[in-house]
Amino acid sequence: MMLEWLAQTPVMLAGILVVFVPGILALWGVGLRGLALFAAAPLFGVATVGVSALALGAVGVAWSPLSWAISTLVVIGVAWVLGRLLGHRLPEADVAGPRWLLIVALVIGVAIGIWRLGTYISDPAGISQTNDAVFHMNAVRFVLETGDASSLHVNAVIGGRSFYPAAWHGIVSLMVAISGASISVAANMLTLLIGALIWSFGIAWLARELTSSRSVAAYAAVLSSALQTFPLLMFQWGVLFPNALSTALIPAGVALVAALPRWSTGGPPWRAGVRAVLLVLVTAGALLLAQPAAFLPWAAISVVWLSFHLLLRPGSVRRWPAILAVVLAWIALIVIWLRLAQGTSGAHWGAFRGNFEVFLDVLFNGQVMIPFAFGMSVLMLVGLVVAVRTARYRWFAVAWLGISGLYVLVAAVDSAFIRNNILGAWYADPYRIAALAPVVVIPLAALAVDAIVRLIARALHKPVDGRSAAIAGLVGTTVFMIVLVIIRPVAMPAVTEGSYDRDSRYLAFDDTFLSVDERALLESLDEYVEPGARVIGNPSTGTGFGYFLSGVDVYPRTWAPPSTATWPVLAQHLRDAATDPEVCDVLDAYGDPQYVLDFGKGETGAGRYIMPGMTDFADQEGFDLVAERGDVSLWRITACAE
Repeated sequence: MMLEWLAQTPVMLAGILVVFVPGILALWGVGLRGLALFAAAPLFGVATVGVSALALGAVGVAWSPLSWAISTLVVIGVAWVLGRLLGHRLPEADVAGPRWLLIVALVIGVAIGIWRLGTYISDPAGISQTNDAVFHMNAVRFVLETGDASSLHVNAVIGGRSFYPAAWHGIVSLMVAISGASISVAANMLTLLIGALIWSFGIAWLARELTSSRSVAAYAAVLSSALQTFPLLMFQWGVLFPNALSTALIPAGVALVAALPRWSTGGPPWRAGVRAVLLVLVTAGALLLAQPAAFLPWAAISVVWLSFHLLLRPGSVRRWPAILAVVLAWIALIVIWLRLAQGTSGAHWGAFRGNFEVFLDVLFNGQVMIPFAFGMSVLMLVGLVVAVRTARYRWFAVAWLGISGLYVLVAAVDSAFIRNNILGAWYADPYRIAALAPVVVIPLAALAVDAIVRLIARALHKPVDGRSAAIAGLVGTTVFMIVLVIIRPVAMPAVTEGSYDRDSRYLAFDDTFLSVDERALLESLDEYVEPGARVIGNPSTGTGFGYFLSGVDVYPRTWAPPSTATWPVLAQHLRDAATDPEVCDVLDAYGDPQYVLDFGKGETGAGRYIMPGMTDFADQEGFDLVAERGDVSLWRITACAE
């Protein structure tokens, strides 16, 4: 298996080129160096993809590696000019601990992250057997075929006209175009990039900004994939690719805000102000164009930090301007929160846990029925004690309390007002909110490791900041992670059913959403269907993947059928087209499809539909068999031919 993943290294390099390289070049010109440069680079890279796609889509220039490269070079040039005008070099953090420790820890953290995600996905070309995967994969195909990755236009893949955050789709499309890989391979390599690189670097930077310690940052890097709730859960549930990308960016976004005072020293105040505004705008743009829901926890944690920084930290200026700034920040946060929450289709989930159960979930990191993470929870609790007892860390304890409070609300409170107005940005989905917990838990656990290492060093009469203590902490966290990866279950829980997945959702079996035979037939559709012809089918049986896998116009392009008054006619009676005149009239309203896929009648369940009219064509007049793979088949519709 590992050789299969290694063979896709060029695809990973294409992803690094798109996500990391533009940010490294631009932020170097702005003055960032070291860990901050590499951790913040994806913020710039994602923002550039999203904004470039919007601009190119608005002026009618096709989305391609060339147009992206030109627009990115322009933005990098602007960043360098601004860097010169605002002060070229930003001061690095005054941190304790050896530099090599953090470098080694990042390598270990990235390797463990890749291993954990790769072993779950199994096949680099695997397809997530989930509802949302249908839309996301088809959207990438749409971007490649239309040359339009704009967040204002990508929804057209399913006939929509609304805004949809398309940064993830733009990145995958560029990876495909640059490397020549398939869409599924590019999507999976971006998954590794998100969960192992973007996340690990960001969480390490956040831990360092919190503590001014390379040792704590190193422990955070090693522990970065310790919790199933992120990054793994976002690639199990949904599948929520855009949410995963935006959540992975939150730590770096918070760290960037926390670093602004240090970067503001020296030079005229207006330069620091302009620089801060621009960097915050880049961060906000990256989050909003990746998935707007992540903007809210980033903004909330940042406002908590701002409140402590201006009002409560030792030496802060306790004046009315500071108080006014904090009040305005909280008001702005509330207004934006309500706006984003009310801008979605509302809550889709109800409460599912009791008060005591949800308390245990938070305390032992067992959100959404994930088995309790006792080891990480002990470290988290120790870290909380340290944070509460240390004035400069207390803001982070409040951040943990806020993120935990969100999960309590989504899991245990069934108020319609709360679910729509506070949790609406996540559709009141407990999985999406559970994924936020590691943003605060991992740095707290790293803080605990550092405290434990120091305690042991003192007991042994060793230097607490010495080389031996650092090595011991690194070895200890690495061994902890190796043991955890070996014994920790990663089955995805189903909160509404009280059950767990039997296998990875990327594995295909005869009874999965997209079976082996179904995928084989869909991938070969262009061999049987003439260009421009439309194919119809029950999308919840796997036919919805047809457009992405073949480029053939397979309809519908999402897992759910159209919510129209006439679709039930096809769902119930398409096979009767030769004897029911209404069927042909309805087919004409859906683009006059010439073919139909028979993947069975379907099944019940979330996102699944039974359509007896779209199966069993063998004995029906008006349908000719074109191709079959096992129990699935493609038929030409002749009943409506004039």
